[in-house]
Amino acid sequence: MLACDRVQPLAGFLVVELAHYLPGPYAGRELLRLGARVVRVEPPRGDPLRRAASGWHEALNAGKESVVCDLKSDLVFAQALCERADVVLDGFRPGALERAGLQPPERVVWCSITGFGAQGPHALRAGHDLNYLGYAGVLADTAPGLPPVPIADLAAGALAATCEVLAALLDRARGGRPGRRLVISMTHGAHRLASHRLSGEPLPRLLTGGLACYRMYATADGRFLTVAALEEKFFRRLCQILGLPHLASRQYDPASQEEIGEALSRALATRSLDEWLQLFDGEDVCVGPVWTLEEAAEELGSPRAAPPPWASTPTPGGASSVCDAGLRHRARAALRVQGRPAVP
Repeated sequence: MLACDRVQPLAGFLVVELAHYLPGPYAGRELLRLGARVVRVEPPRGDPLRRAASGWHEALNAGKESVVCDLKSDLVFAQALCERADVVLDGFRPGALERAGLQPPERVVWCSITGFGAQGPHALRAGHDLNYLGYAGVLADTAPGLPPVPIADLAAGALAATCEVLAALLDRARGGRPGRRLVISMTHGAHRLASHRLSGEPLPRLLTGGLACYRMYATADGRFLTVAALEEKFFRRLCQILGLPHLASRQYDPASQEEIGEALSRALATRSLDEWLQLFDGEDVCVGPVWTLEEAAEELGSPRAAPPPWASTPTPGGASSVCDAGLRHRARAALRVQGRPAVP
Protein backbone atom coordinates (compact mmCIF):
# COMPACT_ATOMS: atom_id res chain seq x y z
CA MET A 1 0.00 0.00 0.00
CA LEU A 2 1.27 3.46 -0.86
CA ALA A 3 1.77 5.94 1.97
CA CYS A 4 -0.82 8.27 0.44
CA ASP A 5 -3.39 5.46 0.64
CA ARG A 6 -3.10 5.44 4.43
CA VAL A 7 -4.06 9.10 4.92
CA GLN A 8 -7.36 10.80 4.20
CA PRO A 9 -6.55 14.51 3.67
CA LEU A 10 -9.82 15.07 1.80
CA ALA A 11 -12.06 13.47 4.43
CA GLY A 12 -15.23 15.56 4.73
CA PHE A 13 -14.97 16.98 1.20
CA LEU A 14 -17.74 16.32 -1.31
CA VAL A 15 -16.88 15.85 -4.98
CA VAL A 16 -19.66 15.82 -7.57
CA GLU A 17 -18.66 14.07 -10.78
CA LEU A 18 -20.38 15.18 -13.99
CA ALA A 19 -18.21 13.12 -16.31
CA HIS A 20 -18.14 9.89 -18.28
CA TYR A 21 -15.61 7.44 -19.72
CA LEU A 22 -12.02 7.81 -18.42
CA PRO A 23 -10.67 11.30 -17.53
CA GLY A 24 -13.26 12.58 -15.04
CA PRO A 25 -13.89 9.22 -13.34
CA TYR A 26 -10.14 8.61 -13.02
CA ALA A 27 -9.70 12.01 -11.38
CA GLY A 28 -12.66 11.24 -9.15
CA ARG A 29 -11.06 7.94 -8.16
CA GLU A 30 -7.89 9.77 -7.13
CA LEU A 31 -9.84 12.22 -4.98
CA LEU A 32 -11.78 9.29 -3.48
CA ARG A 33 -8.50 7.59 -2.66
CA LEU A 34 -7.47 10.71 -0.75
CA GLY A 35 -10.62 10.54 1.37
CA ALA A 36 -13.21 12.60 -0.51
CA ARG A 37 -16.79 11.50 -0.92
CA VAL A 38 -17.59 11.24 -4.63
CA VAL A 39 -21.14 11.36 -5.97
CA ARG A 40 -21.57 10.71 -9.68
CA VAL A 41 -24.41 12.31 -11.62
CA GLU A 42 -25.37 9.97 -14.45
CA PRO A 43 -27.99 10.24 -17.23
CA PRO A 44 -30.91 7.79 -17.20
CA ARG A 45 -28.99 5.24 -19.30
CA GLY A 46 -25.88 5.64 -17.17
CA ASP A 47 -22.27 6.31 -18.06
CA PRO A 48 -21.70 4.80 -21.53
CA LEU A 49 -18.61 3.10 -20.12
CA ARG A 50 -20.93 0.79 -18.15
CA ARG A 51 -21.95 -0.82 -21.43
CA ALA A 52 -18.77 -0.36 -23.44
CA ALA A 53 -16.33 -1.74 -20.82
CA SER A 54 -18.05 -2.76 -17.61
CA GLY A 55 -14.81 -3.96 -15.99
CA TRP A 56 -13.15 -0.60 -16.57
CA HIS A 57 -16.22 1.13 -15.19
CA GLU A 58 -16.10 -0.91 -12.00
CA ALA A 59 -12.38 -0.30 -11.52
CA LEU A 60 -12.75 3.46 -11.93
CA ASN A 61 -15.91 3.92 -9.88
CA ALA A 62 -15.87 1.41 -7.04
CA GLY A 63 -16.60 3.19 -3.75
CA LYS A 64 -18.39 6.12 -5.36
CA GLU A 65 -22.09 6.86 -5.15
CA SER A 66 -24.19 7.38 -8.27
CA VAL A 67 -27.46 9.20 -8.77
CA VAL A 68 -29.66 9.35 -11.84
CA CYS A 69 -30.37 12.84 -13.10
CA ASP A 70 -31.59 13.96 -16.49
CA LEU A 71 -30.18 17.48 -16.77
CA LYS A 72 -32.87 18.39 -19.28
CA SER A 73 -35.73 17.67 -16.89
CA ASP A 74 -34.23 17.80 -13.39
CA LEU A 75 -31.82 20.70 -13.47
CA VAL A 76 -32.89 21.90 -10.01
CA PHE A 77 -31.62 18.71 -8.40
CA ALA A 78 -28.28 18.86 -10.22
CA GLN A 79 -27.80 22.54 -9.33
CA ALA A 80 -28.62 21.89 -5.67
CA LEU A 81 -26.16 19.01 -5.53
CA CYS A 82 -23.41 21.14 -7.05
CA GLU A 83 -24.18 23.96 -4.60
CA ARG A 84 -23.34 21.61 -1.74
CA ALA A 85 -20.14 20.29 -3.28
CA ASP A 86 -16.58 21.34 -2.55
CA VAL A 87 -15.43 20.19 -5.99
CA VAL A 88 -17.24 19.55 -9.27
CA LEU A 89 -15.57 17.55 -12.04
CA ASP A 90 -17.06 18.32 -15.45
CA GLY A 91 -16.28 16.32 -18.60
CA PHE A 92 -18.64 18.06 -21.02
CA ARG A 93 -17.67 20.22 -24.00
CA PRO A 94 -17.10 23.88 -23.13
CA GLY A 95 -20.35 25.72 -22.47
CA ALA A 96 -22.58 22.62 -22.64
CA LEU A 97 -23.60 22.64 -18.99
CA GLU A 98 -24.13 26.39 -18.97
CA ARG A 99 -26.38 26.09 -22.02
CA ALA A 100 -28.35 23.44 -20.15
CA GLY A 101 -28.82 25.97 -17.36
CA LEU A 102 -26.32 24.67 -14.80
CA GLN A 103 -24.37 27.51 -13.19
CA PRO A 104 -21.02 26.99 -11.41
CA PRO A 105 -21.49 28.10 -7.76
CA GLU A 106 -19.04 30.78 -6.63
CA ARG A 107 -17.80 28.84 -3.61
CA VAL A 108 -17.07 25.60 -5.51
CA VAL A 109 -13.83 24.48 -7.16
CA TRP A 110 -15.23 23.63 -10.59
CA CYS A 111 -12.83 21.73 -12.84
CA SER A 112 -13.65 21.17 -16.51
CA ILE A 113 -11.60 18.50 -18.28
CA THR A 114 -11.71 19.35 -21.98
CA GLY A 115 -10.08 18.19 -25.18
CA PHE A 116 -8.68 21.54 -26.31
CA GLY A 117 -9.53 24.09 -23.63
CA ALA A 118 -12.42 26.53 -23.39
CA GLN A 119 -11.29 28.77 -26.26
CA GLY A 120 -9.47 28.51 -29.55
CA PRO A 121 -10.22 27.02 -32.97
CA HIS A 122 -10.57 23.45 -31.67
CA ALA A 123 -12.44 24.13 -28.41
CA LEU A 124 -15.70 22.53 -29.56
CA ARG A 125 -14.12 19.77 -31.63
CA ALA A 126 -15.07 16.20 -30.73
CA GLY A 127 -12.17 13.93 -29.90
CA HIS A 128 -10.64 11.19 -27.80
CA ASP A 129 -7.23 10.46 -26.36
CA LEU A 130 -5.57 9.46 -29.63
CA ASN A 131 -6.77 12.65 -31.34
CA TYR A 132 -5.42 14.83 -28.54
CA LEU A 133 -2.04 13.09 -28.61
CA GLY A 134 -1.85 13.55 -32.36
CA TYR A 135 -2.58 17.28 -32.11
CA ALA A 136 -0.06 17.55 -29.26
CA GLY A 137 2.83 16.21 -31.36
CA VAL A 138 3.37 13.30 -28.98
CA LEU A 139 2.84 10.51 -31.53
CA ALA A 140 5.20 11.72 -34.25
CA ASP A 141 8.13 9.47 -33.31
CA THR A 142 6.17 6.25 -32.94
CA ALA A 143 3.25 6.54 -35.40
CA PRO A 144 1.45 4.43 -36.48
CA GLY A 145 2.11 2.55 -33.25
CA LEU A 146 -0.49 3.13 -30.53
CA PRO A 147 0.49 4.26 -27.02
CA PRO A 148 -0.07 1.51 -24.42
CA VAL A 149 -2.16 3.75 -22.15
CA PRO A 150 -4.37 6.79 -22.91
CA ILE A 151 -1.80 9.37 -21.87
CA ALA A 152 -3.91 12.43 -22.67
CA ASP A 153 -6.95 11.08 -20.81
CA LEU A 154 -5.15 9.90 -17.70
CA ALA A 155 -1.97 11.96 -17.33
CA ALA A 156 -2.66 15.24 -19.15
CA GLY A 157 -6.34 15.12 -18.18
CA ALA A 158 -7.18 13.25 -14.99
CA LEU A 159 -3.93 13.64 -13.05
CA ALA A 160 -3.55 17.26 -14.13
CA ALA A 161 -7.10 17.92 -12.94
CA THR A 162 -6.37 16.24 -9.61
CA CYS A 163 -3.27 18.39 -9.15
CA GLU A 164 -5.08 21.63 -9.97
CA VAL A 165 -8.04 20.75 -7.71
CA LEU A 166 -5.73 20.02 -4.78
CA ALA A 167 -3.89 23.31 -5.36
CA ALA A 168 -7.20 25.20 -5.41
CA LEU A 169 -8.35 23.53 -2.19
CA LEU A 170 -5.03 24.36 -0.54
CA ASP A 171 -5.34 27.99 -1.63
CA ARG A 172 -8.86 28.09 -0.18
CA ALA A 173 -7.64 26.64 3.12
CA ARG A 174 -4.99 29.38 3.29
CA GLY A 175 -7.60 32.09 2.97
CA GLY A 176 -7.64 32.48 -0.78
CA ARG A 177 -10.66 32.48 -3.03
CA PRO A 178 -13.33 30.01 -1.86
CA GLY A 179 -14.13 28.90 -5.40
CA ARG A 180 -12.15 28.52 -8.56
CA ARG A 181 -12.93 27.86 -12.23
CA LEU A 182 -10.36 25.45 -13.63
CA VAL A 183 -10.11 24.38 -17.28
CA ILE A 184 -7.89 21.45 -18.21
CA SER A 185 -6.94 20.94 -21.86
CA MET A 186 -5.84 17.38 -22.51
CA THR A 187 -4.17 18.41 -25.77
CA HIS A 188 -2.18 21.26 -24.23
CA GLY A 189 -1.33 19.08 -21.23
CA ALA A 190 -0.08 16.27 -23.46
CA HIS A 191 2.04 18.75 -25.40
CA ARG A 192 3.61 19.97 -22.15
CA LEU A 193 4.62 16.40 -21.33
CA ALA A 194 6.91 16.40 -24.37
CA SER A 195 7.61 20.09 -24.99
CA HIS A 196 11.02 19.99 -23.26
CA ARG A 197 12.23 18.20 -26.37
CA LEU A 198 11.79 21.39 -28.39
CA SER A 199 14.96 22.70 -26.73
CA GLY A 200 16.99 20.12 -28.61
CA GLU A 201 18.14 16.54 -28.06
CA PRO A 202 21.68 15.15 -27.92
CA LEU A 203 20.55 12.43 -30.32
CA PRO A 204 17.40 12.25 -32.45
CA ARG A 205 14.51 10.38 -30.79
CA LEU A 206 16.56 10.05 -27.63
CA LEU A 207 13.98 8.11 -25.59
CA THR A 208 11.77 6.88 -28.41
CA GLY A 209 14.09 4.40 -30.09
CA GLY A 210 17.08 6.49 -31.10
CA LEU A 211 19.35 5.08 -28.39
CA ALA A 212 20.20 1.39 -28.43
CA CYS A 213 20.68 1.43 -24.65
CA TYR A 214 17.06 2.54 -24.20
CA ARG A 215 14.93 -0.02 -26.00
CA MET A 216 13.06 -3.29 -25.57
CA TYR A 217 14.68 -6.52 -26.70
CA ALA A 218 13.22 -9.96 -27.36
CA THR A 219 14.31 -12.94 -25.28
CA ALA A 220 14.60 -16.59 -26.29
CA ASP A 221 11.08 -17.43 -25.14
CA GLY A 222 9.39 -14.64 -27.10
CA ARG A 223 9.14 -12.29 -24.10
CA PHE A 224 10.79 -8.87 -23.83
CA LEU A 225 13.28 -7.08 -21.61
CA THR A 226 13.35 -3.34 -21.02
CA VAL A 227 16.86 -1.92 -21.26
CA ALA A 228 17.23 1.62 -19.92
CA ALA A 229 20.94 1.79 -19.16
CA LEU A 230 21.30 5.51 -19.83
CA GLU A 231 24.09 6.21 -17.34
CA GLU A 232 27.60 5.23 -18.42
CA LYS A 233 28.20 3.01 -15.38
CA PHE A 234 25.03 1.01 -15.98
CA PHE A 235 25.71 0.49 -19.67
CA ARG A 236 29.32 -0.44 -19.04
CA ARG A 237 28.28 -3.12 -16.55
CA LEU A 238 25.59 -4.42 -18.92
CA CYS A 239 28.14 -4.73 -21.71
CA GLN A 240 30.51 -6.60 -19.38
CA ILE A 241 27.84 -9.11 -18.40
CA LEU A 242 26.86 -9.66 -22.05
CA GLY A 243 30.47 -10.06 -23.17
CA LEU A 244 30.35 -6.86 -25.23
CA PRO A 245 32.78 -4.54 -23.37
CA HIS A 246 33.96 -2.92 -26.62
CA LEU A 247 30.55 -1.25 -27.07
CA ALA A 248 30.56 0.69 -23.79
CA SER A 249 32.62 3.64 -25.01
CA ARG A 250 30.31 4.21 -28.00
CA GLN A 251 27.06 4.40 -26.01
CA TYR A 252 26.03 7.83 -27.33
CA ASP A 253 27.76 7.76 -30.72
CA PRO A 254 25.02 8.40 -33.32
CA ALA A 255 26.83 6.35 -35.94
CA SER A 256 27.07 3.31 -33.65
CA GLN A 257 23.45 2.92 -32.56
CA GLU A 258 22.49 0.39 -35.23
CA GLU A 259 25.52 -1.76 -34.49
CA ILE A 260 24.96 -1.60 -30.72
CA GLY A 261 21.29 -2.40 -31.12
CA GLU A 262 21.98 -5.44 -33.28
CA ALA A 263 24.62 -6.71 -30.84
CA LEU A 264 22.30 -6.32 -27.85
CA SER A 265 19.48 -7.98 -29.76
CA ARG A 266 21.62 -11.03 -30.59
CA ALA A 267 22.94 -11.36 -27.04
CA LEU A 268 19.61 -10.97 -25.26
CA ALA A 269 17.90 -13.47 -27.57
CA THR A 270 20.04 -16.30 -26.16
CA ARG A 271 18.17 -16.74 -22.84
CA SER A 272 14.61 -16.72 -21.56
CA LEU A 273 13.11 -13.80 -19.70
CA ASP A 274 13.31 -15.57 -16.33
CA GLU A 275 16.92 -16.57 -16.95
CA TRP A 276 17.88 -12.98 -17.67
CA LEU A 277 16.01 -11.68 -14.61
CA GLN A 278 17.87 -14.16 -12.42
CA LEU A 279 21.19 -13.22 -13.98
CA PHE A 280 20.61 -9.48 -13.61
CA ASP A 281 19.22 -9.77 -10.08
CA GLY A 282 21.45 -7.68 -7.83
CA GLU A 283 23.20 -6.00 -10.76
CA ASP A 284 22.92 -2.24 -11.40
CA VAL A 285 22.16 -2.39 -15.10
CA CYS A 286 18.65 -0.86 -15.40
CA VAL A 287 17.14 -3.92 -17.05
CA GLY A 288 13.66 -5.24 -16.30
CA PRO A 289 10.80 -7.37 -17.64
CA VAL A 290 7.89 -6.50 -19.87
CA TRP A 291 5.23 -8.03 -17.66
CA THR A 292 1.62 -8.53 -18.54
CA LEU A 293 -0.94 -6.54 -16.54
CA GLU A 294 -1.83 -9.73 -14.69
CA GLU A 295 1.80 -10.40 -13.76
CA ALA A 296 2.24 -6.81 -12.62
CA ALA A 297 -0.91 -6.95 -10.48
CA GLU A 298 0.32 -10.13 -8.82
CA GLU A 299 3.62 -8.50 -7.97
CA LEU A 300 2.49 -4.95 -7.19
CA GLY A 301 -1.07 -5.46 -6.00
CA SER A 302 -4.18 -4.13 -7.69
CA PRO A 303 -4.62 -0.37 -7.07
CA ARG A 304 -8.31 -0.49 -6.23
CA ALA A 305 -9.58 2.32 -4.05
CA ALA A 306 -10.62 1.07 -0.62
CA PRO A 307 -14.16 2.04 0.43
CA PRO A 308 -13.95 5.25 2.49
CA PRO A 309 -15.07 5.13 6.13
CA TRP A 310 -18.48 6.69 5.40
CA ALA A 311 -19.39 4.26 2.63
CA SER A 312 -22.15 1.74 3.15
CA THR A 313 -21.85 -1.82 1.89
CA PRO A 314 -20.90 -1.47 -1.80
CA THR A 315 -23.40 -2.66 -4.36
CA PRO A 316 -22.39 -5.15 -7.06
CA GLY A 317 -20.71 -3.52 -10.04
CA GLY A 318 -18.74 -0.90 -8.10
CA ALA A 319 -20.74 2.30 -8.10
CA SER A 320 -24.41 1.99 -7.31
CA SER A 321 -26.47 0.78 -10.24
CA VAL A 322 -28.26 3.58 -12.06
CA CYS A 323 -31.16 1.21 -12.57
CA ASP A 324 -31.90 1.24 -8.83
CA ALA A 325 -35.03 3.29 -8.20
CA GLY A 326 -33.81 4.16 -4.69
CA LEU A 327 -30.65 5.86 -5.87
CA ARG A 328 -31.90 9.42 -5.64
CA HIS A 329 -33.21 8.82 -2.12
CA ARG A 330 -29.93 7.26 -1.01
CA ALA A 331 -27.85 10.08 -2.45
CA ARG A 332 -29.96 12.67 -0.65
CA ALA A 333 -29.88 10.72 2.58
CA ALA A 334 -26.11 10.21 2.30
CA LEU A 335 -25.54 13.94 2.01
CA ARG A 336 -27.76 14.52 5.03
CA VAL A 337 -25.70 12.05 7.09
CA GLN A 338 -22.62 14.17 6.50
CA GLY A 339 -24.34 17.12 8.13
CA ARG A 340 -25.07 18.83 4.86
CA PRO A 341 -28.55 20.09 4.02
CA ALA A 342 -30.58 17.56 2.11
CA VAL A 343 -30.83 18.15 -1.62
CA PRO A 344 -34.42 19.26 -2.30
